[in-house]
Formats: sequence, C-alpha cells, structure tokens
Amino acid sequence: MSIKNTFGRAAGMMAAAVGIVGLSLPSVASASTAQPAAATAEWRLPRAGDTCAFRTVKTGNYLTAVGGGGRTTDVLHTDATQIRAWEKFTLIDSGDRAGKRIRYGIRTSTGHYLTAMGGGGRITDVMHSNATKLRAWEKFTLVPAGRGMYAIRTINEHYLTAVSGGGRITDTIHSDATTVREWEKFRIICSR
Repeated sequence: MSIKNTFGRAAGMMAAAVGIVGLSLPSVASASTAQPAAATAEWRLPRAGDTCAFRTVKTGNYLTAVGGGGRTTDVLHTDATQIRAWEKFTLIDSGDRAGKRIRYGIRTSTGHYLTAMGGGGRITDVMHSNATKLRAWEKFTLVPAGRGMYAIRTINEHYLTAVSGGGRITDTIHSDATTVREWEKFRIICSR
C-alpha cells in the first residue's frame, strides 16, 4: 500500500471518527488539503466582537432570531439546518463580569439584543429580541461544558435550554434549568 493510500485511509477514518463523536468539522477532501482542527472556527474560544451561530448539541440545529430580532413573541426557533443571516449573533462585551468570565450581550442581525425575561427562570414568555440597550436581563455568560460545548447562563444563574434538544418552532427555549445537561449544551461557531 502506498503512502498516498495510507494517508487517504487515515483521513477517511479520522473523518468517520469525528462524525461519530458529533464534532462538526469541515469535510476532508484529501490529506494534502486537510486543515488542522485548531484552525476551524468551532475550536476557537468565543470572544467579544465575534459573529457566532449557536448549534444545539442534541439535534444539530441552529438558533434563529425570527425576523432577525425586534420581537416579543415568536422570538426564537431552533429548527434551522444552515447558518444564514437570522442565525448569526454578535457577542458584545457588556463590561460586566461573572467571576473571571465576561457577561455578553447577544446582538441579533438587526442590532437588537436577546433578553432573558425576568433574568431567567421561565418556561413561558422566556425570551425577547427587541432590546436596544444592554441591561441586566440582556447579559449572558458562556460557561464551558466540555468538548467544545457551552451552556448559556442568564444573569440570575439559570441556563438556557433548547426544548427537546432543538428542532422546534414553538416552545423552543426555556430559561429555568439550574444544571447543565444535554439540552443546555450548545456549540458556538464564531468568526471575526
């Protein structure tokens, strides 16, 4: 077996292994064009100024700000299968800290901020996307949850939950979780 065939097989096995553990890396065309995992957006820590998409871990769907933001009803969906304008959010440094972690404002594509109503702890009227200023309810902490995943914590220490793990257009997000389980984990795919 030639070295070229060996590299091709190794790349194929690596791509299969990556698919099994659920990491969303770019496809590997050949060993000569493969990019190291650290160079992909998913492997870089999110930071202020980044434009990011939030992907549910359970179903692999993306969080959508319906209409690009500016809403108080039918605010978020979790059924998108591609990243388009409404699935892009910008992380804004709020100037506030939760210990060593930054509290971010999550700005929609229309310039509005996501709001955890009541600061979190809800299963109805959970989120709005019409805020134009960063106040307490618009601040979120990204908490590492292992293997490149994050939980999104509200100002009053609750976590956002993708109901049923994602894939929904109604009753999509709750903010009453006090522990991080599978439905509270998101992959955050960012670019500058």
